[in-house]
Amino acid sequence: MAFIDEILEKPSYGWTDEKGNFYKPSPKELIKEFFSRLNVFKNKKNWLAFTSWVSILILFPFFLLFIFKYFTWKLLIVTFIYSMIVMGSHGTVWYHRYCTHGAYQFRNPFWRWLTQNLVLKIIPEEIYVVSHHVHHAKSDTPGDPYNAYGGFLYCFLADVNHQLINRNLSEADYNKASGLMERVGIYRNSYKQYQKWGSIANPLTTVSFIILNWAFWFTMFYLIGGIALAVALFGGAFFWAVGVRTFNYEGHGKGKDKREDGMDFNRSDMSINQYWPGIVAGEWHNNHHLYPSSARSGFLKYQIDFAWYYIYMLYKIGGIVSYHDSKKQFNEQYLSPYLRKSEKVENAELSASGKLTNN
Repeated sequence: MAFIDEILEKPSYGWTDEKGNFYKPSPKELIKEFFSRLNVFKNKKNWLAFTSWVSILILFPFFLLFIFKYFTWKLLIVTFIYSMIVMGSHGTVWYHRYCTHGAYQFRNPFWRWLTQNLVLKIIPEEIYVVSHHVHHAKSDTPGDPYNAYGGFLYCFLADVNHQLINRNLSEADYNKASGLMERVGIYRNSYKQYQKWGSIANPLTTVSFIILNWAFWFTMFYLIGGIALAVALFGGAFFWAVGVRTFNYEGHGKGKDKREDGMDFNRSDMSINQYWPGIVAGEWHNNHHLYPSSARSGFLKYQIDFAWYYIYMLYKIGGIVSYHDSKKQFNEQYLSPYLRKSEKVENAELSASGKLTNN
């Protein structure tokens, strides 16, 4: 069986039914799988998913404190910008375009470290990066870890239920999986450590890194705006961490074909371009599936792409040495032919309309 088919830990309900078709588990099955995979007392190899969700739970009181004690409209605006635009764009810049697709290259480790730590760290890179390679290989088919056909809960709980790596990889396959994380710059387990912890990332370095990151940003927010700002932005991080789990469900039409002519040019899967994640985070998802390795996804004039603006800015000041931009290729292969075809159709309709008028 192909490596891509085995790299992720298969859920207890499987990817397919007896006939090989996509299996849509019930909410009960999904929730049971979720809590089973979070149980570190039963299996310490569950530590990675446990760490990610504990981080979210720790942020929840900050969210409540902001809403019920420190709320002001000014802070709400600042929190919205930080959580939706800054954290959203950072997710695109770091996890998506760099860690997974290598759309650009840093000049040295300092610029990589700076970009990695631009915001509050919540999701360990391994959860996203490895599974996202599978997502692109199997989009909207059995084995896609966040297959929108599975429904909202299937995607919302995917980081625990479907995105963790297989705990029983051979040494050769583990090295391949570990290689997918090479550019990220984190400490990677040896095969012997992987057999103990069931992950590429190491628990000690991962948890220590999160603690240091949080301590730094809480201190910075406090120094800038006092306890109210620190609480508000940590609360906003909670909102982002919950909301981001719905992205691929919505970004693939919620399991329905919502692709539009003139906007969604990729027809190999159900991905769609949406204004909300596009404008706030540069996630023009259908464009991205056309050119996964492009540092820019906002190809059309109205497609704002803050992630691309950051990448290009860093390139201009020397922090990034190279990047791949597929806008020209998109224009040549898709946009220009579409516009020419639309113009011909319009001219034909006008011509037909003129003939009818003359008659």
